[in-house]
Amino acid sequence: MSENRITLVISPEQRDSATGAVVQLASALPGLVSLPADGRRDIHHYGPKSQAFGRGMHRTLVAHPQIVPPSVNVAAAGADLDALDTLVPLLEEVRRLHSMLEDTVALLGHDVMDFAYEGYQLLKLTGDAHGLEEQRKELGSQFSRRRRAQDAGQLPPAA
Repeated sequence: MSENRITLVISPEQRDSATGAVVQLASALPGLVSLPADGRRDIHHYGPKSQAFGRGMHRTLVAHPQIVPPSVNVAAAGADLDALDTLVPLLEEVRRLHSMLEDTVALLGHDVMDFAYEGYQLLKLTGDAHGLEEQRKELGSQFSRRRRAQDAGQLPPAA
């Protein structure tokens, strides 16, 4: 018997509200960027050690402006640090929400597949008596394609 691990009903109003909130969040932060797939490999990693180095260097150069040439924009670095301090907590919340969405979708998919497997077993047991042989074959074809292809000599046997 299939186990229903999650029950979730989302009204159209809830969906619209959530979609609106995502749109509002994106529009509230118009400076956000999206890097191309290979764009991340060309940027510096900013982990805990890098953060300490970057913040320490900023404090040092702010405290000793006499060593800073005009080409080094200390104010822009300070603005970047301020933006980081604002965005990192937001990113953590969005990651938490993303994780919850992923887990919820995974459980919903699991429940659907549990139901489908149980229903398929019922179809195999009693479906032919109710004229459902074609539906059973059609729905069950996802499970037997590899075996049929092997029988036809199209795929090598699995090791």
